[in-house]
Amino acid sequence: MNSLVQATPAARYEQLIRDALGARPMRVAVVHPCSAEALQGALEARDEGLLEPLLVGPEAKIRSIADQAGLSLQGLPIEPVEHSHAAAARAVELAVAGKVGALMKGSLHTDELLGAVVSSGSGLRTERRISHVYAMSLPAYPKPLIITDAAINIIPTLAQKRDICQNAIDLLHVMGVPRPHVAVLAAVETVNPAMPSTLDAAALTVMATRHQITGGLVDGPLAFDNAISLEAASIKGIVSPVAGSADILLVPDLEAGNMLAKQLIYLSQADAAGLVLGARVPIILTSRADSLRVRLASSALARLVAARAAVQALGKEAA
Repeated sequence: MNSLVQATPAARYEQLIRDALGARPMRVAVVHPCSAEALQGALEARDEGLLEPLLVGPEAKIRSIADQAGLSLQGLPIEPVEHSHAAAARAVELAVAGKVGALMKGSLHTDELLGAVVSSGSGLRTERRISHVYAMSLPAYPKPLIITDAAINIIPTLAQKRDICQNAIDLLHVMGVPRPHVAVLAAVETVNPAMPSTLDAAALTVMATRHQITGGLVDGPLAFDNAISLEAASIKGIVSPVAGSADILLVPDLEAGNMLAKQLIYLSQADAAGLVLGARVPIILTSRADSLRVRLASSALARLVAARAAVQALGKEAA
């Protein structure tokens, strides 16, 4: 997987997909795929050999949309349910039963799907807070860059940021980065009691040294320029093992993360695969505006995460 880190930006997603093709395609529940875009995304991932889609939703509506869009559903199984809420609940049941290895958001609202995942007794909840990652490939940055959380946790607490950080570190391990560098972002690089984000950043840094966060090198607070530019950090006299080499940008809140991610996507031509982590199965989140390459990369990431979870489960059983 280390080849992903060394690849040129244009080749990173293709390499990610190749890395995910080493095993049998994963069965995925596509939840309420009642739009042409949702159906197209599932078919594309199937055609690339990444996924075996199981469509969960109102069968008549799904078939009607496929006919109107000129899409063939031949060979695709459909789990019929009445509406989007039932689709989310049934998809969770399928995942808990081990019949699917991941979920893929269709045309229902994200909070409706995730509500079913994290509801009490769903069977997919873990001790971790769920969080979203954008796995980005930027022409101007020499390696993949993770931004988290820009889609789920609105104003995360310190404890929630700890889980958000750990989820992202674990993902980078799957992507072949043995000790990811985590930059905890704020507007400044010094601790200021009037700015809670700097206090959280400093606390997370200490938590990593106390092994409350494991597997990565965490430092903060760091401003965005110091996190990704060693020159900027040097000019400001910042001595940090993470400055200029961040693999993960841990943002203060959802608004900051969402704006940062979309600025990079639309102004810096970044590709951004989306995935939800922290549940017992990965959850693929894509946008209607995503390119084919991004949709496939999101599926590939989910395949790799699920494969890693399966290996860990076997290890626990053997122990």
